[in-house]
Amino acid sequence: MDNLYLMALIAFLPILVTIVMIVVFALPAKKVMPYVWFLAVIIAYFIWGVEINHILASTLFGFLSTFNILIIIFGAILVLNTLKQSGAMNVIGHSFSGISKDRRVQAIIIGWMFGSLIEGAAGFGTPAALAAPLLVGLGFPALAAVTVALVFNSTAVSFGAVGTPIIGGISAVMKEPIILQLGEQAWLPFLISIGAWSAIFHFVIGSFIPLMAICMLTAFFGPRGKRGFKYGLAAAPFAIFSGFAFTVPYLLTALFLGPEFPSLVGALIGLPIIIIAAKNNFLTPKDSWDFPPKEEWEDEWKGIELEIKEEKKEEKTMPLWLAWFPYFLITLILIITRIPFFDLRSILLAQEIRWDNILGSGIDYTLPYLFLPGIIPFVLIAIVVIFIHQMSFEKVKEAWTTTFRQLSGVALALFFIVAMVQVMLHSGNNLKGTEGMMIIMSSAMAQIMGGAWPIASPFIGVLGSFISGSNTVSNILFAPFQYEVAMQLGLSGIIILALQSVGGAIGNMISIHNIIAVCAVVGLSGVEGKIIRRNIIPVIIYALAVGLLALLIFHIRV
Repeated sequence: MDNLYLMALIAFLPILVTIVMIVVFALPAKKVMPYVWFLAVIIAYFIWGVEINHILASTLFGFLSTFNILIIIFGAILVLNTLKQSGAMNVIGHSFSGISKDRRVQAIIIGWMFGSLIEGAAGFGTPAALAAPLLVGLGFPALAAVTVALVFNSTAVSFGAVGTPIIGGISAVMKEPIILQLGEQAWLPFLISIGAWSAIFHFVIGSFIPLMAICMLTAFFGPRGKRGFKYGLAAAPFAIFSGFAFTVPYLLTALFLGPEFPSLVGALIGLPIIIIAAKNNFLTPKDSWDFPPKEEWEDEWKGIELEIKEEKKEEKTMPLWLAWFPYFLITLILIITRIPFFDLRSILLAQEIRWDNILGSGIDYTLPYLFLPGIIPFVLIAIVVIFIHQMSFEKVKEAWTTTFRQLSGVALALFFIVAMVQVMLHSGNNLKGTEGMMIIMSSAMAQIMGGAWPIASPFIGVLGSFISGSNTVSNILFAPFQYEVAMQLGLSGIIILALQSVGGAIGNMISIHNIIAVCAVVGLSGVEGKIIRRNIIPVIIYALAVGLLALLIFHIRV
């Protein structure tokens, strides 16, 4: 028994070092992860007895799997940068300014719905980085804008960048073991079921995120005499209506179309619904709520002065429908290429690059380059936008160079994170006959936590996002571990992986990387700790509620 816990502690060392280096010493992930991968290699070779050939094969498979993820990230960010350069994003932002004067309503429309749309299409920290300056441009204190933008950027995240946390993250580390365990035909239904359960948890709890966010807004940023949760609760009817306006189509999409576009479809349907509702004062509060005058703002509230740009001459020729048109095209192409009726999925999946039996290890790699949404529709739509928005060569060049620059910042860390996890996953193939590192860790955790694991599971996902800044990376780090714990405890691996993905989405509210990035956009510094201390409140509520719901579901299923 003691040996189990000792081996589990040794196996956990790469993850522990990752947490300490990034959280305690504030080192960037791209500098930490190569060393942590090397630590995993040392442990696998000397403690577990894994042969060098198998370690190299696992590492190569991790690098190649990362390339699949990077294609999706590249395409998602490219579309966003292209729309910024074409002027479409400014036209979209300008259209929000005259809908309502109530700051609670503005926060929900821009932070919740528009942010969820950007999350569904692009992900990777872009929603809060776009929503926060839009809110500041409407007159929000910078600290208020950042705080609520981060809270809003949670429910949609499990399906961000057309499902990358699931189809890129969980798939990168779980596809091979699930196929070996259940067979090739079981993999796609397995992945779809994870998405469906993730959406169910988010639907039940996440529908109330708009209410939580505006309660925080009114509690921390109200004028004297109008500061408190009760002013947020006064807008509860509109907030709850807005929550379900997004999560109902979001849930239905996850159940019937798969994990690629629940957030995208939910926002595309929900956004016009709540805009029309706000314009017609449907369920909106009778008394409008606003911030105190700027001269009464606390110093830490203030960032740079931002105003929504006046439309430039060339942008005035772009109608609102044309600015939004690329997002509708993306959704349409995704639906057409994913639903069985058109039978395009099998055709696209057949176009692949393979490397079977890497270095004689029995590990197989596949790159379905046309099926990955990074190529179709993202890069395709980015090229279409050049023509329909009549972009100059200089602006196109800026969009592409900016995208490559942004991608380089995450690529190195991702390569070694995935490689590290793959080395740990394949450590069961060793000369000592020892169970793999993930299985050893999960066995120890199963004995410690027992049947209470569904409550702990979302918090593991939160931890992954907190340290890495990404739901995708959180899933890569912890999905194998969570699945093995589920197997040890006789729980549904699908539901536990869904809890991991949901927790990873929740963790975006307090992700160090996201907080620093969004603060930089609006000119804030030195307030990161305050944001984390405040946003930890909805994080705990959300994750705990999801965990208790899961515990209830397991109890009912038994």
